[in-house]
Amino acid sequence: MAKAADKVLRVLLIEDSVEDAEQVISILRNAGIAVRPNRVEDGDQLKAALDAATDLVLLSPKAKRIGLAEVSAIISKSGKDLCLLQLVDSLTQDIVIKSLKEGARDVALRTVPEHLKAIALREFENLTARRNLRKIEAAWRESERRAHSLLDSSRDPIAYVHEGMHVYANRAYLEMFNFEEFDEIEGLAILDLISPKDAASFRNVLKTLSKGEKPPERLNVEAQRADGSTFDAVMEMAEASIEGEPATQIIFRQQTGSTELAEQLDALKRQDLVTGLYNRQHFLGELDRAVAAAVGGKVDQSLLYIEIDNYRKVLDQIGVSGADLLLGDVASLLKSLAGESDIMARFADHAFTVIAVGRNHDTAAQWAEQIRKRFEERIFEVGERSVSLNASVGVCFLTEKVAGSAMVLEKANEACRSAQKDGGNRVVSFDPAAQDKADAAKDREWAERIKTAIEKDKFILFYQPIVSLQGADGEFFEVLLRLEGPSGEILPGQFLPPAERFGFLPQIDRWVIEHVIRVLQERIKQGRNTTFFVKLTPPAIEDGTLLPWLAQQLKAARVPGDKLVFEMPESKVVTHLKQAKFFQKGLEQLRCGFALEQFGSGLNSFQLLKHVSANYVKLDRSYMTDLSKSQEHQQRIRDMCEQARGLGRMTVAEFVEDAASMSILFQVGVNFVQGNFLQEPQRTMSYDFG
Repeated sequence: MAKAADKVLRVLLIEDSVEDAEQVISILRNAGIAVRPNRVEDGDQLKAALDAATDLVLLSPKAKRIGLAEVSAIISKSGKDLCLLQLVDSLTQDIVIKSLKEGARDVALRTVPEHLKAIALREFENLTARRNLRKIEAAWRESERRAHSLLDSSRDPIAYVHEGMHVYANRAYLEMFNFEEFDEIEGLAILDLISPKDAASFRNVLKTLSKGEKPPERLNVEAQRADGSTFDAVMEMAEASIEGEPATQIIFRQQTGSTELAEQLDALKRQDLVTGLYNRQHFLGELDRAVAAAVGGKVDQSLLYIEIDNYRKVLDQIGVSGADLLLGDVASLLKSLAGESDIMARFADHAFTVIAVGRNHDTAAQWAEQIRKRFEERIFEVGERSVSLNASVGVCFLTEKVAGSAMVLEKANEACRSAQKDGGNRVVSFDPAAQDKADAAKDREWAERIKTAIEKDKFILFYQPIVSLQGADGEFFEVLLRLEGPSGEILPGQFLPPAERFGFLPQIDRWVIEHVIRVLQERIKQGRNTTFFVKLTPPAIEDGTLLPWLAQQLKAARVPGDKLVFEMPESKVVTHLKQAKFFQKGLEQLRCGFALEQFGSGLNSFQLLKHVSANYVKLDRSYMTDLSKSQEHQQRIRDMCEQARGLGRMTVAEFVEDAASMSILFQVGVNFVQGNFLQEPQRTMSYDFG
């Protein structure tokens, strides 16, 4: 479900009540989904709304002007692939059957948030999968078209055979066997092109293929033309597919010299000359076949990614001239440990890859450990020097769920890097089935790291200027939180989710506020008129002790509250409206400002301002996408600025990334702008935009 949550879900609600619609949207947003909502009440509005991009249509049980059957018919007529869900207040067998018959994909209980979230996310994932499949099919058809074009122009005689019959042959193949057109060979048995001398042995090859086994890579035969003449040839065979059907690709090469020499040349194409193992290019082809077999249900394969630790230091000992000797000895060690079915390659300079075949996952991990141990025990002799080596091994198990060779390599490489990060000379396995356990362990690590950051001031404050387009006095900065990491700053998207799960958010809020107040003290002493925008986490508005604590901090530091503006996302405020209203009133008493982030993402954002008196509204970042090209976004921002101005609210446009957007935002009446185009977040405050 995480993948679906990473995308914007465009929801169309058929609902008479704005309040009920907002409640449904809040449920989805609380599931971590970025929602772009729209609401209609009748068929005409539905038809117009479907002109815009839509993913999910939710029909309320209280919708009086249109029924499920009519909604289903309108969607069907539009020709769009959408998810239509019937919302209900209670669930019975009759309701489910009736809804499915009338065109709903499923029924969701709007009175049970967990049920609604689960159904909506599942259907969104299914829709995304269908859309992706259509894209893949289109790309595949285009690839096949291009492949056919390349095959037709190839000088190599190439044919595809399915169940022993020709289903494709290029021009060079037809010419080799004296055929004029493909019609003459279509459906012809490949056996008919083999002379009687080799027919019996070739039948055994066909029997092997019929069992789904891998074809031999090369086969020496006497071929027979349409006129009965024969010639010696080498058949190169490989597994393939054509128009979605499994096939065997066959290339006939007429022998003009020594068979032994031809075989040697072919072997050289696949071989790494330094180590004698397969080279990277050939290995990638073997990995493609292994992944395809795993997707087909084969369960005894793994990829090992083996890399020599501290290789640069080893080179300093033996010199570049000794590197090839050392890598050759490493390859010999690996070959001595390999089974007949294992496929080994030199994948990069000092990295080796192995497709371990015929071992279950536990056995493959144990074998990887044996390889690591042999490195540790072996002394390598290079010239007059004796060298000790350690190796890190990453293991990725090949399962039905693997998404392709690139994903397998990435996971095996990541596992190897993880082993090296922990000191090297170890084995790390990536197993999709064990991912949940690993995630739990990572959560525990995050919990300890966050606890330490709070206690030992390991958090860092960054600042990004918020620039007035209307000449407001003073300097304005948004305060952004980072966590000090071993190799740089860690962004909130990584540490806030585990912090929320372990209940650290209230402490983080207090840490940020306390440190911002200290910085504000210094700015006041320097005579700088500075206002800070400070993000609060969602639990803050439900924390009854936060406002009294804030009042005490301001009083002790002798800092005016009007130099602080606290921010909350619009969706969180809508979900906890009563608490948010109370919280905002408390900030008002302390003279602190309040800002609504992601403003304009709800169904009726300005209705919210009647309940929560926000001083600033920070426009949703989606309106900044292609702003210079989108007339719709420009008009929407203009409308929001006019409404905000009428209510006495200030507008802030975030995520400004180019000069064209700046010009447009000024023209439509935005009060403040913020974004990397002006200045990226920095640890020091600067209002110099050069």
